[in-house]
Amino acid sequence: MRKLLVGMAVFGLLAAACASENPVVQPGGGSATATPFCAKHATYVNQGKLTIATDNPAFAPWFGGKASQPGSPWKANPNNGTGDPYSGEGFESAVAYAVAGELGFGHGQVTWVPVNFNQSYKPGPKDFDLFIGQVSYSSVRAQAVDFSDGYYNVQQALVAKQGTPITGAATFADLESSKLGAQIGTTSYSYIVDNITPDQQPSVYDNSNDVIAALNAGQIDGFVVDAPTAYVIVLIGEVPHGTVVGQFPTIGDQEHFGMVFQKGSALVGCVNQAIADLRSAGTLDAIQAKWLKALTYPTIAQS
Repeated sequence: MRKLLVGMAVFGLLAAACASENPVVQPGGGSATATPFCAKHATYVNQGKLTIATDNPAFAPWFGGKASQPGSPWKANPNNGTGDPYSGEGFESAVAYAVAGELGFGHGQVTWVPVNFNQSYKPGPKDFDLFIGQVSYSSVRAQAVDFSDGYYNVQQALVAKQGTPITGAATFADLESSKLGAQIGTTSYSYIVDNITPDQQPSVYDNSNDVIAALNAGQIDGFVVDAPTAYVIVLIGEVPHGTVVGQFPTIGDQEHFGMVFQKGSALVGCVNQAIADLRSAGTLDAIQAKWLKALTYPTIAQS
């Protein structure tokens, strides 16, 4: 994971000194372990607020809510699996607010802004303090932005129409002649071209809705997406008679989601400490158990 240049030992000493000898006023008045360092050394897009970005639309199970907040650019609609991050519902919304709390920000001090997934990890200045939206860490992306430590380990899965030949796939070889699709710029697409390597070039789409539409129109045989999203897509019927064929094995390092920051952000180390505290307290596990179903799909084997 990308870290601040300041060593963790120095961070620990500095945080302890701030907390015990020279207390720092926290942005939201909280008392989280990570907050003293952040309050003193981090700068925020809007001082006194934590500005968090995610994609729009925001999809379940990562974001939920039965109705949008007044003035929110997100339009929550449980019928098509979209939510509003302001709701605090859904795995990533809940994680974001938990991290904000650790940093000393109350619910009302969090501002959400819409940012396209592919723009989140582009180089250059950011109009957000952090982005959360199923962005998997990769060394290539980390050349342009900084990542937090992982908050969720993820597997890729395959969605298709029931009764089609692809649903019998048990190995990568069974997918050799299949036309697959994925959202552009995602690790789902990378998994197809780097690991599955079908004969046909996979189709790429701007967002999940477009991939689903292509499957429903018969333009692709199946699409690759992270397993929790695959589950929800089938559950709410976005793909009529859809099914999750299986999930793919991890090849190389375990894929995980991280929060994204402008390169050199002093907030990274603080968020890493917040994630560590939430994990050790069992909070991350509790949030995951509430919002993400334990998935037991068959594995589509590499050979």
